[in-house]
Amino acid sequence: MTPDAIVSISASVALVILAATFLVASWRVIVGPTLPDRILALDTLSGTAIGFLAVVAVKTGFALYIDIAISLGLVGFLATVAFARFVLSRGPLPASAGPTAAQTDKTVRPASKKPDAKVKSDAKLKIKTAPARKTKKDRT
Repeated sequence: MTPDAIVSISASVALVILAATFLVASWRVIVGPTLPDRILALDTLSGTAIGFLAVVAVKTGFALYIDIAISLGLVGFLATVAFARFVLSRGPLPASAGPTAAQTDKTVRPASKKPDAKVKSDAKLKIKTAPARKTKKDRT
């Protein structure tokens, strides 16, 4: 078996694996369930596309594909940062995204020898937060 045949077979196998990855990541973009999941899937799609370009560059011997892959990597990174800033600007997650009321009312058993010892969860403790800082607009 010649080295060219080994490279060709390896590239074909890599393209099949990358195609499967592309399909799974596309499914996660469509299904979600949350916005951060979709953003992570888009980042995965970007990395998969870079992999496609690199494998095609190796298979065809055309070096321009590597330059395109580098450019796509830069654009993909900037898009991920922009999406992350967008998610952070939306504020905290709504209460429905956290643990449900049934989960927070459960009791936690300590690691002791007494089987009946129960400790209530501290989820109901209220945490005081500092008041919001006033801006120049609020002071006038």
